[in-house]
Amino acid sequence: MQELARAYTAITDKELTAESVYQLTLAESGAVGAICLFSGHVREYDHHLASGRLTQLHLQYYAGLTEASLNEIVADAHHRWELEWVSVVHRVGTMSAGDTIVVVSVSALHRAAAFDAARFIMDQLKTRALLWKRVADHDEAVWVDVKASDINASNSW
Repeated sequence: MQELARAYTAITDKELTAESVYQLTLAESGAVGAICLFSGHVREYDHHLASGRLTQLHLQYYAGLTEASLNEIVADAHHRWELEWVSVVHRVGTMSAGDTIVVVSVSALHRAAAFDAARFIMDQLKTRALLWKRVADHDEAVWVDVKASDINASNSW
């Protein structure tokens, strides 16, 4: 876990809930006009698998470097927008369909900054966070590269 000025980032192998991250953001934000919350989840379907049916998602990370990459992304968001608070919590390890993978919560005086910063952070996480993804079903496991659409979204900022 790493605490930054006006931000909190963490990597966890424990179950993750959007509510806990939202409550942290709310507690740290004061009287803001907006909190934007994004919660990403494991899908049941994955086109990288022959069966198309995902039974397991595994995310690996590099301790220290992965947290630093999250902190860098959050710092970039703070430089682009006037934000009150940013929380980013990313899960690692083995997960199943429906599990929460990542929660991003951004507070700001105005909704536009909160929405834009949350989207920016997610677009950057997909390409800059040092995480490695493996999807599996009962018969197959595949390491997944970053998608071209994610690279395009990240580069659009």
